[in-house]
Amino acid sequence: MIAGFSKQLQEAIEIGKKIKLTVAPHEIKNVVISGLGGSGIGGTIVSELVAMEISVPVQVVKGYFIPNYVDKNTLVIISSYSGNTEETVNCMETAIQKNAKIVCITSGGKIAEIAKQNQLDYIIIPGGMPPRTCLGYSFTQQFFILTFFGLLKNNFLKELENAIQLIDTNEKNIQEEAKIIAGKLKNKLPVIYSTTYNEGIAIRLRQQLNENAKILCWHHVIPEMNHNELVGWTEKSENLAVIIFRDKNDFARNQTRIEINKKVFEKYTSTIIEIYSKGNSLIEKAIYLIHLGDWISYFVAEQKGVDAIEVNVINHLKAELGKL
Repeated sequence: MIAGFSKQLQEAIEIGKKIKLTVAPHEIKNVVISGLGGSGIGGTIVSELVAMEISVPVQVVKGYFIPNYVDKNTLVIISSYSGNTEETVNCMETAIQKNAKIVCITSGGKIAEIAKQNQLDYIIIPGGMPPRTCLGYSFTQQFFILTFFGLLKNNFLKELENAIQLIDTNEKNIQEEAKIIAGKLKNKLPVIYSTTYNEGIAIRLRQQLNENAKILCWHHVIPEMNHNELVGWTEKSENLAVIIFRDKNDFARNQTRIEINKKVFEKYTSTIIEIYSKGNSLIEKAIYLIHLGDWISYFVAEQKGVDAIEVNVINHLKAELGKL
């Protein structure tokens, strides 16, 4: 599934080109993206990638409730791969009551049923896979949606196509780098850092390590962590492994902060891994890092001897909630 990421992105582009959305009856003044887990991370990453271009506020919701400001001028993107995520269903029902403009991304389930019943726009993506393996579908459709409503320029398509070529060209090297990094993470607790608008990439790796490799880890962002977490680095522990997502075009002050932070980390752990992005656009760089991170999580799972697909504890939680 990881190896097929570029093909998934290409398929997602073809799906996006064929979608038929309806014009919003009112001016779009803000955007809310609702989704959790593998269905929600796409919204987080997209919201960061468009932050410097989009002219309206974008908020990602990962719970049962949408903000009170949602009204007829709000575009609500409902993202649930299964179509049955109860938190997202609740957000959708509330958005309907608030007369928001709603567009759904799903493979079916209750979300598709509610969309059909209420004559809402919805995009069907291929089903039958773990949601976290289908980021390419939801991620791509959100760019098409935002562009349709005039909130983005349409240059995202060329950047996505370039991203596909980038990971295809570098696939062998990506896997080799992922194996090396996974080896450094053996029996370690990963601590993942990124700059502010790359937090979604850090979250993606954290979630993939959680679900695929069955390990705990945490993440934080620079510069915010310089105002709190940095003080927590006071005890030497070789069980910790620091991962820093970097870009050569990072804001100069953040690059300086990272170099100073590294000197602090080095006092307490010898495992510091810097991962530099590749690509010419924000989308290309994000896709590259996502793909590399997914492979890292897979190789960590492999060296641990665990099943990367299995998520029994989540299924147990959903079953228990279903009894109520």
